[in-house]
Amino acid sequence: MCRAIDLQRAVLAKNDAAAHILRTELSARGTTVINLLSSPGSGKTALLERELRLAGERGVSAAALTADLATENDARRLARSGVPVKQVLTDGLCHLEADMLARHLHDWLPEATRLLFVENVGNLVCPAGYDLGESLRVVLASVTEGEDKPLKYPTAFGLAQLVIVTKTDMAEAAEFDETAFRAHVQQVNPGVEVVLSSVRDGRGVGALLDRALATAEGNRVHTPAMARAGA
Repeated sequence: MCRAIDLQRAVLAKNDAAAHILRTELSARGTTVINLLSSPGSGKTALLERELRLAGERGVSAAALTADLATENDARRLARSGVPVKQVLTDGLCHLEADMLARHLHDWLPEATRLLFVENVGNLVCPAGYDLGESLRVVLASVTEGEDKPLKYPTAFGLAQLVIVTKTDMAEAAEFDETAFRAHVQQVNPGVEVVLSSVRDGRGVGALLDRALATAEGNRVHTPAMARAGA
């Protein structure tokens, strides 16, 4: 057990070092990374496609890298937005790592990219512990996943700098208790902002882009208590 813990710490330390280098390099060229985490089927791709379209309409230079175990379905969907998109197939790995991301960005990411959205593998366990050099970490959850999701995945929600609830047009049918969900989020991550969204009726669309741009402009982002404790 001790050996396993030591190996895990070594892997994460190596990843953190790579993430620091990547964040520094991308910041120097004016690119801000937004790391999106969620369970499969949360509506992450649908929301991101809308946000990327909106970025194009506003003249914001954006790009997206999406990771999956298999298929290029998400990349094809995101490419409809008109921004540069790259698919990463992880070949069974349940998360992205900083050095992996850096390799895929090399010779691909357009020089003038202001916002890079990284759609992580659909999983709230493995990706939660890996810094990708992001400046904004966003966790998404749909109303169909239950109000106790933040309590079941405290690391993912506890390290989020923004939480987005998706598919709110289905909230009544799913009997989603917004008050309970917000209370559970605050229990694991006091002070983090929670945004309600629905791609179907347009509620909250644009909020992700607004928060990403604010981060790129140097506005202060939420610092989770869990991140402070681990510093």
